Amino acid sequence: MHKIYNPPQICPPFANYSHAVAASGKMLFLSGQLGVLPDGSLPQSAYAQSRQCLANINAILSEAGLSSRHVVHLRSFVTDRRYLADYMRARDEWVVDLTEPPASTLIIVSGFARPEMTVEIEATACFDL
Repeated sequence: MHKIYNPPQICPPFANYSHAVAASGKMLFLSGQLGVLPDGSLPQSAYAQSRQCLANINAILSEAGLSSRHVVHLRSFVTDRRYLADYMRARDEWVVDLTEPPASTLIIVSGFARPEMTVEIEATACFDL
């Protein structure tokens, strides 16, 4: 049995998927979050998109009764090396208060569904932390 999470305060999924799925009440797997604002618009800078990705992750975690301290892994995708510093700045701000920061993977990809999208971040969280 699993439970899905699609918090109403973020943009709904673009297709037939859930923003997050809890498996056996122990792990929460979050779909990759793009820097899309609740109204469907997209900030221009990679930094602002990164911050919005993480804000979307926070909203999903909150909906599940969790916080950033429950995240055990982040997997991030950027479309160009020139966006690495902006992404890292936003990520470092997000983990600054965590005494146990999550494992992290960063991958450079050729692009996303819309060319103006520069960053996507997915997360895995654990309910038992």
